[in-house]
Amino acid sequence: QVQLVESGGGLVQAGGSRRLSCVASGRAFSGNTLGWYRQAPGKQRELVAMITSGCRINYADSVQGRVTISRDNTKNTMYLQMNSLKPEDTAFYYCNLPSYGKWGQGTQVTVSS
Repeated sequence: QVQLVESGGGLVQAGGSRRLSCVASGRAFSGNTLGWYRQAPGKQRELVAMITSGCRINYADSVQGRVTISRDNTKNTMYLQMNSLKPEDTAFYYCNLPSYGKWGQGTQVTVSS
């Protein structure tokens, strides 16, 4: 049974930084693509960044240049380093393992102006 657990959310001032982590249980981590998504109140869930098993990366235009996705297969952990945060980055952030259809429970990031 694969489970994803996010952490690292919280309240941060605009311009600040935050690093999110997603730990995966089970053996499904290293050979699979992983993604970070976010959902703001009243909006649809959207892709933030995705990283393949070979570390090819895609970023949403809205975060390009401000976030860095990475993974450590030895720790079954994926990270999202977010810098220069804006109030519009406020959302629940979720990690996703698409090949298993798995989502984490989400971690809230709130950016104050």
